[in-house]
Amino acid sequence: MSVYLPTELRQQLEKADDRCCAYCQTLQANSGQRMVPDHIMPESQGGKREFENLCFACRLCNEYKGAKTTGIDPQTGETTALFHPRQQNWADHFAWEEAGTRLIGLTAVGRATIITLNMNNGIIVPARQRWVSAGWHPPKH
Repeated sequence: MSVYLPTELRQQLEKADDRCCAYCQTLQANSGQRMVPDHIMPESQGGKREFENLCFACRLCNEYKGAKTTGIDPQTGETTALFHPRQQNWADHFAWEEAGTRLIGLTAVGRATIITLNMNNGIIVPARQRWVSAGWHPPKH
């Protein structure tokens, strides 16, 4: 679903998220598609259309996330909140595995987010492999 954003808000998001997915860190150029606005807390659950509740996401992360705000930590089986790009530091919850193509969850939040958003899916991992082979290095947020 397309979300209208005023130009100033769109520019603020582009600057904050550096034209990459706030969740999986995939660059817009790597995904082959424009980043889409994601409501961190969905509007259907009271989330507002304002900077603190919006981020840019790749189409796949946005589609897998949908209206979800929680996920299951595969290590503990517990329900946990998903990563919140405006309130949490990415590097506290995620890391890149050695080859730079797969994400690793460092915390329950990271693990649940990776699983729920399917961040190591069969489309993006091969795309990351191509980019790494071409000299791309994953962001170190």
